[in-house]
Amino acid sequence: MKEIDFSAVPSPSYVVDERLLVKNLELLNSVQERTGAHILLAQKGFSMHALYPLVGKYLKGVTSSSLFEARLGYEKMGKEVHAYAPAYVDSEFDELMKYSDHIVFNSFDQWNRFKDKAQSAPKHISCGIRVNPEYSEIEIPLYDPCYNNSRMGVTLDNFRPEDLDGIEGLHFHTMCEQNSDTLERTIKVVDEKFGPYLKGMKWLNFGGGHHITRPDYDVETLVRCILYMKEKYNLQIYLEPGEAIALNTGYLVATVLDVVKNGMEIAILDTSAECHMPDVLAMPYRPNIIGAGQPNEYEHTYRLGGLTCLAGDIIGDYSFKQPLKNGDRLVFLDMAHYSMVKNHMFNGVNLPSIVSYNEDEGIKVIRTFGYEDYSGRLS
Repeated sequence: MKEIDFSAVPSPSYVVDERLLVKNLELLNSVQERTGAHILLAQKGFSMHALYPLVGKYLKGVTSSSLFEARLGYEKMGKEVHAYAPAYVDSEFDELMKYSDHIVFNSFDQWNRFKDKAQSAPKHISCGIRVNPEYSEIEIPLYDPCYNNSRMGVTLDNFRPEDLDGIEGLHFHTMCEQNSDTLERTIKVVDEKFGPYLKGMKWLNFGGGHHITRPDYDVETLVRCILYMKEKYNLQIYLEPGEAIALNTGYLVATVLDVVKNGMEIAILDTSAECHMPDVLAMPYRPNIIGAGQPNEYEHTYRLGGLTCLAGDIIGDYSFKQPLKNGDRLVFLDMAHYSMVKNHMFNGVNLPSIVSYNEDEGIKVIRTFGYEDYSGRLS
């Protein structure tokens, strides 16, 4: 596979390798073909809509958690649009219905509030309820939809069978970056608690968090889980991964602006953990860099910092075989998912350009940003 010339892209920039994206999509499509499940792109994880036509060649549609996400999927991919939000905004619901094929409600009160509108829409909208099986294997509360006192989904104690008239499916989402053994254990709990209510339903949505395209992922167990619930209850199964679509397909290219010393050498980059890769601080985690190692693994160790005024805008400590100098390019790995969706312009720091690459067209600079993008979101 031909290597991308990262020196030829703007800095900073997100670069998505379409060849790697297709590889992920082919694997996901193979699961669809073997099981009949519909796999949807969760736009909260990857919303680079310039590539939606490519994604749409393989997946069945998108999931959305807001009016704007639903509209984006409807306009840019034009396939199935599924919506879920912890609560819907009254003034937005009519427009949301125009874009949505499925709407999942977080509570029976929400369902009853919008039921008449959903059922009288000009087109059929399949409505569902999100359930909370009160089982998960996520260690970080920030990412655990089943954590104590979670606002996500209806627990068994709060389930209201008498309000199921018009509900065609159930939805659960309990996973985050996990393998299919976790799904298998989760399915048992869902089946035990909510199985009686699946009889007569049309579909079951397994939610997201399935790391299907990770090298060590057990696809056979996933297939077994899908077929088990599909055949036991005669259901259409949906999955809505976000990260798995773009996992290991993209990069963040940055440049060294300065090197300062304060107890150790600190390289300041033209990117920012706070602005351009916020999960580095929220998760937290340390992204890998091409050619770099752990601190002191190679001869020259640096702390990499962003260019905002936030004291904690620190990406991490890395070592390099050669000293860093002004103008050196650094390439962060696995930056196609979430980073692009969650970035922002704190301090007026500009956003990275958005770039794609394929062997037919080479490097394509899809979008650059400027002052108007910053001023336009303020007043």
